[in-house]
Amino acid sequence: MSDYAKALGARLRAIRTQQNLSLHGVEEKSKGRWKAVVVGSYERGDRAVTVQRLSELAEFYGVPVNELLPEGHAATVMEQASRLIIDLEQLSTVPADQAAPLARYAATIQSQRGDYNGRVLSIRQEDLRSLAVIYDASPVALTEQLIGWGVLSADARRAVD
Repeated sequence: MSDYAKALGARLRAIRTQQNLSLHGVEEKSKGRWKAVVVGSYERGDRAVTVQRLSELAEFYGVPVNELLPEGHAATVMEQASRLIIDLEQLSTVPADQAAPLARYAATIQSQRGDYNGRVLSIRQEDLRSLAVIYDASPVALTEQLIGWGVLSADARRAVD
């Protein structure tokens, strides 16, 4: 087992435990999509995880992919995934009349994913384009507005340029 596999496994375990999930809890919450034995083998570094599966696991946990990667290896995976991270806690501080469309959209995505961690939500560029139509703005203009609200980080500009 490589040092990288051990470090990746430690990150996976840390994210799972931060969400107060046991291995069996992951299996239950995912309705069997993520088997406890498989997630455990990823965490121990006994089994290689593909980039696709890592991305899916990050989505299940509701965290950016780079949060699953060991320190120093996170730079490009998130950019390749073309996802934007909405800060749901910050969204709750935005006046309701401004935030309502985004809040409804986010709630729908959370419902579809069964993802209710309440902290962050990853969305795709296609989601941003749909939201831009709802807000009657260009994706770039909406991105700037969301950055201004503190809902997106300034790094989101790279994903929409």
